[in-house]
Amino acid sequence: MEEAPLDTMLSFANTGGVALLILLGAAVLGGGFYAAVLWGLQTLTRGMDWVLPLRGALLRRIRGPLRLLVPLLCVYATLPAVQDALSESVRAFLTGGLHVVFVVAVTWTLLALLLAVEEAIADHYSTDAPDNLKARKIVTQVRILRRIVSAIVIVLALGILLMQYEPFRELGTGLLASAGIVGIVVGIAAQRTLGNVVAGIQIAFTQPIRVDDVVIVQGEFGWVEEITLTYVVVRVWDRRRIVLPITHFVEEPFQNWTRTSADLIGTVFLYVDYTIPVDDLRDELHRIVQASEYWDGDVVGLQMTDASERTITLRAIASAKDAPTLWNLRCEIREELVTYIREQHPEALPALRTRVEAPGDGGMAIGAEGE
Repeated sequence: MEEAPLDTMLSFANTGGVALLILLGAAVLGGGFYAAVLWGLQTLTRGMDWVLPLRGALLRRIRGPLRLLVPLLCVYATLPAVQDALSESVRAFLTGGLHVVFVVAVTWTLLALLLAVEEAIADHYSTDAPDNLKARKIVTQVRILRRIVSAIVIVLALGILLMQYEPFRELGTGLLASAGIVGIVVGIAAQRTLGNVVAGIQIAFTQPIRVDDVVIVQGEFGWVEEITLTYVVVRVWDRRRIVLPITHFVEEPFQNWTRTSADLIGTVFLYVDYTIPVDDLRDELHRIVQASEYWDGDVVGLQMTDASERTITLRAIASAKDAPTLWNLRCEIREELVTYIREQHPEALPALRTRVEAPGDGGMAIGAEGE
């Protein structure tokens, strides 16, 4: 009876129990290595002069993947020394499981690195600045390219995992044998999706739109909030969101108010009587815009652009640094000019004139007018 515990321990050792304990110890030791690696990265990057704010994003994103990858590498390094003590079935199961976890860890690490780079570039090139054309170009390209590369990495990782198992390899062989029919069916079914992906890649390089661009789509004014491989989200001025397929911006016309710069020229139309003193109104317009906080000091003018049987059309133009500022400037100009005409030249408001001939006066006309 006293030899039973010893026999149990020997049996456990002979069946690879000690090898499994060694591998478990290697994993625990890998946890300590993970802390050392993280501390080393923090120390190594602390004194560096980074062009991009990559250090914070990298250390924040890499913690999770390293917590899995470093202990796994320690187990992999220890496995050749103890694998002879394992049974064939245990060795096959352990090797396959470690392979799956390793592929997942490497994929997670690569995705974390891509996210860190995107986050660092987005922090460095902020789109909140007034003159953000260069920043919007770079952020848009990096965001789309990161998603493309991430999709490729995930697909490759899934392919590596599936090729490890015999049933999936046989399934792949069967699909290849009928590649003609399957290819046609898949091609028809995925035509629109592939078209969206190709359009996303095209937009990433040609950039007809960028993140935070001011656009007019489907009669709505808004800002480009998000660009993915398949769709674009436009934030409308009243906080609604319009979700459009990305092919819309390749195949359909749209207005981009910030394609090369954010500054714009706006117009205000006035319909007034022929008696309006245009020079006085032009002087008043200059006074209004020069006193306005919305004018950028560039363009201002007033012209008579049309004349009808009742009124003339005056077009006032002025420029501002961006679309929201221009909207406020146009509203201010319209309000101030109407107030000026009503108070200083009320006779120039649109009027209806009639001609009445008095009977028996030899065709004498009496003119009457009314607003």
